[in-house]
Order: sequence, then C-alpha cells, then structure tokens
Amino acid sequence: MDIVTQSVLGAALAQSVAKKEHVRLATLIGLVAGVISDADILIRSASDPLLSLEFHRHFTHSIFFIPVGAAIAFLLLWPFLRHKLPATYLYFYCFLGYSLSGFIDACTSYGTYLLWPLSNTRISWHIISIVDPVFTITLIAAVIIGYKKRSSIFGRIGLVLAGVYLLFAFAQMNRAEQAILDLAEQRGHTIEKIIVKPTMGNTLLWRSVYLSDDIFYVDAVRAGLSKRIYQGDSIRQFNMTQTFPALDTNSALAEDIQRFETFSDNYVSQYPGRPEILGDVRYSMNPIGITPLWGIEMNLNDTSQHVKFDNYRDASKAVKQQFINMLFNRAINE
Repeated sequence: MDIVTQSVLGAALAQSVAKKEHVRLATLIGLVAGVISDADILIRSASDPLLSLEFHRHFTHSIFFIPVGAAIAFLLLWPFLRHKLPATYLYFYCFLGYSLSGFIDACTSYGTYLLWPLSNTRISWHIISIVDPVFTITLIAAVIIGYKKRSSIFGRIGLVLAGVYLLFAFAQMNRAEQAILDLAEQRGHTIEKIIVKPTMGNTLLWRSVYLSDDIFYVDAVRAGLSKRIYQGDSIRQFNMTQTFPALDTNSALAEDIQRFETFSDNYVSQYPGRPEILGDVRYSMNPIGITPLWGIEMNLNDTSQHVKFDNYRDASKAVKQQFINMLFNRAINE
C-alpha cells in the first residue's frame, strides 16, 4: 500500500504489544521500520526501465526477509536510541514494525513476492486498493490516541478494526466476482482467467477483467446493498508470436515484452490506436475502460533497444465524472 499506511500499520503493531514505558518509542520505531521494505524502489537502471518495475515489492517484502529488514531498521535507529532502549527491545519493535509490510501489500491488486525465494509468484489477493482512506485513517487515529495516552490498547483496537475492514473488503470482492461470473454466463462466455479488484480508495466499486477466447472483457460492479453492473469495453489479448512473427525471441525487445507479460500476469493488450504500446489491462483510470494506466513503448525499428516504461493517466473531467457516477450508483453513458 502507500507509504503512510505502511508506516502506521507498523506503528500500530509495535505499539500494541509495547510495555507502558516503551509505548511512545515503540510507536516511532514501528513507524520507521514499516517503510524500510519500500526501499526497493531505489533499485533502478537508466538503461533498463523495467528493472525498477520488477524489483518494486520484491524480496524486501518476503516473509523470509523480515529478520533482515528488522536488522536494517535496527542499525539505522541504534545510534539514536541506544541510550533510551535496550537492544533486544529495539530489535523486537523493529521486527514488529517491519513484519506486516509484505502482508498488506499482498492484500492489494499490485501484490508482492511474499514467499520469495521459495516462490517467484507475485501474490495478489485484490482485497483492498493501494490507497484506502478508511483503512489508513482508522490506523492513524488509533496510533495517535495510543501515543498520547501512552497505552498499547489503542494499537490493538486499531489492528482489530483494520482486520474487520479487510474481512469486509474480502466479502465485497466475492460479491462483485459472483456478479461478473453471472454476467459472463449470460453472455455465453467461458472464463479462462479473471481478476476483480477495488477501484481507487474504496471497497464499493470494483473493476473486473476476464479473458474469454483471447478477448479481455472489462466491466465494473457497484457492490452496494444491491449490486449494479456497468458493462465496459473489450480488447484482444496480446500475443507476441502472432503479432510479431518475425521478431527474434533472443532480442532485447522480445525479452522485455516477456518480462512485462510476466509482471502483468499476461493481462496485456495493445494500446487502443497505438500498436507500438503494450498496456497492463488490469489497471485504468476508467473502471470500465481499456486505456491502460501504464505500459511499455516498443521501438519496432530497433529490436536491440530496451522498451520505455510510461504512465498514461487520463485524469480528464469526463473520466472523473464517470467514476463518481458509478461510485454513487448513477447512470452513465455506456
């Protein structure tokens, strides 16, 4: 999730078990340790734009890296806290602050390598948006109150409420997915793969992408007291062999395409109207749109070049209004 949520989640867990005299220090330690895992964003290469994409939320988010990540946080904080806290307690609070970073990122649709090096699968449970104000504000409020009152009970309350919210989001995801399964059956489609994920900042409106006969179908579900489906666009799945039959599979371009397909779990299509761009169809500013949020630009005239990675955020008034209309259960121009 976002860096603020990572921080306060670490702070809440460290605070929740801290001794009364350690509550404030434990909160601050957890706050710092909670963001250490995102240091992998510094792994990048000017000549290979996909490197940062591959390593963001990678090994630093693995459950097996937690002791190492906690040690890094310990080494950073020890010079400042060595006279205020015994080393065993400092490491313990660092461990707690770091420990949930991978878990909470696995709850998002972006996912993380939670079981690396035993598994190179990016685990994504699609329960919660990368930014969710309700989840984050709940934790912030609990941590602040606990810090002011020097009490660990509020950290525990915040974690329980956050856990309940995740369970609610999981139930919402299942409701939205069932609506899409019913829709696909009505269309006469056999689903080969499907992803149902929350739209930005809420657990009410869900984006769905499923594959049937090499076509991605994009829809949205508003999972309120009653469910409402907004039917969207469709686009053909990209197939490198069919689209570029003469492309050397050992070229830099072919290898980059395969890396992007792996990252995107093969939810890849060509950008509408721009065949030199491949997009990750899982993400779009428009919940029912096929214009990708990000993708790679290929130089088809020089296959020895690495691709360019870019964002394609359409924050136009029309897109924002359509999102708001769906969120508030209004009709749209489909």
